[in-house]
Amino acid sequence: MKISTKGRYAIRVMIDLAEHNTGEYITLMDIASRQGISEKYLESIVATLSKNDFVISLRGKGGGYKLSKRPEEYTILSILLCTEGSLAPVACLEKKPNKCPKLFECKTIAMWENFEKTVNDYFENITIADLVNSGNGVDNYVI
Repeated sequence: MKISTKGRYAIRVMIDLAEHNTGEYITLMDIASRQGISEKYLESIVATLSKNDFVISLRGKGGGYKLSKRPEEYTILSILLCTEGSLAPVACLEKKPNKCPKLFECKTIAMWENFEKTVNDYFENITIADLVNSGNGVDNYVI
């Protein structure tokens, strides 16, 4: 499994919005500048986040983006599922219920299901607030 830049940058955007929250909207230009990410690329990321109610957007003068909830209410898993679609390590686990024709004879399915559960549980227990408050985050989230 590999988390795309879209997923990683979405987390960075959410952290940036949490760290710079004054109640006002934050421009994409400001986020892009602070994060060193192309404004054009961030447009597609915040569009996804906005469409899924992770952020509130406002067009025009004084517009920009802000979190729709408190940082404690966003899990990393929810953000990754929004941007990545699935964190399933194998294709047969991407859709529920699993309709693989070899499901009942598969010797590896339990291993893949346990791996997916471990990953999901790990990311479900980290919030944007945790990352904002963790300093640089090194060694804070080791399994």
